[in-house]
Amino acid sequence: MLPTSADIVICGAGIAGISAAYHLAARHGIRDVLLIEEGAPLMLTSDKSTEAYRNWWPGPGDAMVRFMNRSIDLLEELADQSGNVFHLNRRGYVFLTADAATAERYQRSAEESERLGAGELRVHRGLPADPPFPPHISEGYAPHLGGADLVLDPALIQARLPFVTPEAIAMLHPRRCGWLSAQQLGMWLLEEAKRHGARLVNGRVTAIDTTGGRVNSVTVRAGEQEHTIQTRVFVNAAGPLVDKVGELLGVELPVFNELHGKVAINDPLGIVPRDAPLLIWSDPVTLPWADEERDELAAAEETRWLTEPFPAGVHFRPEGGPGATTLLLLWTYDVKQTPAVWPTRFEPEYAEVVVRGLGRMVPGLAAYAGNFGRPYVDGGYYCKTQENRPLIGPLPVAGAYIFGALSGYGIMASQAGADLLAGHIAGSALPGYAAAMALSRYDDPAYRALLDSWDPTTGQL
Repeated sequence: MLPTSADIVICGAGIAGISAAYHLAARHGIRDVLLIEEGAPLMLTSDKSTEAYRNWWPGPGDAMVRFMNRSIDLLEELADQSGNVFHLNRRGYVFLTADAATAERYQRSAEESERLGAGELRVHRGLPADPPFPPHISEGYAPHLGGADLVLDPALIQARLPFVTPEAIAMLHPRRCGWLSAQQLGMWLLEEAKRHGARLVNGRVTAIDTTGGRVNSVTVRAGEQEHTIQTRVFVNAAGPLVDKVGELLGVELPVFNELHGKVAINDPLGIVPRDAPLLIWSDPVTLPWADEERDELAAAEETRWLTEPFPAGVHFRPEGGPGATTLLLLWTYDVKQTPAVWPTRFEPEYAEVVVRGLGRMVPGLAAYAGNFGRPYVDGGYYCKTQENRPLIGPLPVAGAYIFGALSGYGIMASQAGADLLAGHIAGSALPGYAAAMALSRYDDPAYRALLDSWDPTTGQL
């Protein structure tokens, strides 16, 4: 039975909606919070990523670094509170290159990140490492381990990561980074939100009454019935469907979707140590093919693209606890705007392309080219703004709010975003980065001028 009223209605029970419900109910004491979700919680996009986090973000300005530092602070609090039920670790991200120009770019970007507040940069030019190059910790999180280590000696890279290509001449290792189990984080937050009075109901938001320029009620279809729920506060946390829900409010949102894939394969040969960090190859890649294969692929128009250079950014990490052999592989080499459609579909060559591409960074993985069994291919939509920053805060309809456009960083942004959203709704003090996340930022002529030169892949792997 659906209730007839609620103090707050949240549309969407992905990591954004669930986190919002938790912060409102458990941290602000607003008990009458109603989550509306048509499917199962967390199923649409929240479990489709690497489930990773980082405070390593470029400018302009330090808003994203401060935002992510706050989110990581909150994730650590939740890990402490829950006994780390969602397996937060701090293995770091490792960027690798065989290109001297990219190595120089590493140093410039790391110096910028240090200025923006991501932590101290330590540069290592030879063995023995001076300053000391701390090892990464495979399990749990070490709050003292921050900043980044830039390694400019191939011998030191090989000493630390002997399974990567000896052609790697530079390694950038941001340390306040790692990953977690998004499903376990989300379900723990949901149970805590329920324990503090929040409710989850199955249904689809079909209409929102905004008579008088403010939210009055929400219509929800559950089964064959439609129900009206009186409310004065509505939160659009509909993930890749925030634009569609925005239309119900009469608000056009400046967002678009990109489809990003994820491949899971087994590593029965143990090529990659199970305690490895997340690794990213920063150089373009031409896939390795036998001469006969390359000639055959190049001869056909529909397969010629497989012989051409692919962009940088192929990355992966181990997945699972002791005894596991799974690797999660990602490479969005064809970024384009697309409508959100389910079920998601990926080209049949996707897994093979990603595995072959990773062989450039980890030569041992070449053993699995054409020979990795039945891969698991999944993915979801990055819902993005032009500048790849989120939308969090009030909408132009009184009582309406948005928590969306979380791109590929929804897991890592979930806690600072929910904290910020709850601050808006509860009327508490807002952090200094609040304006940088609000829809109203587009009313600023100086901000709009920045958009002309802003790369929509900024901060994206």
